[in-house]
Amino acid sequence: MGVIAWIVIGLLAGWLAAKITNSPQGLLRNLAVGLVGAIVGGFLAQKLGMAVMPDFWGELITAIIGAVLLLFVLQAIRRA
Repeated sequence: MGVIAWIVIGLLAGWLAAKITNSPQGLLRNLAVGLVGAIVGGFLAQKLGMAVMPDFWGELITAIIGAVLLLFVLQAIRRA
């Protein structure tokens, strides 16, 4: 996938993760959370032995899962 596709996936994943976790974010923060979430999701999928479909939807779902986990961790840190 190209850089533009990763940015689109990052924006979508960050926006959806913010909606799922009910934590309003700005555009740049959604992008950052989505991109880091994609890395976290891909890492966790690999460590758990899960196969991710190498297409748009597979990467998007992986990024959303990673971004949601990342937001949950960030929220837990803020509360502590």
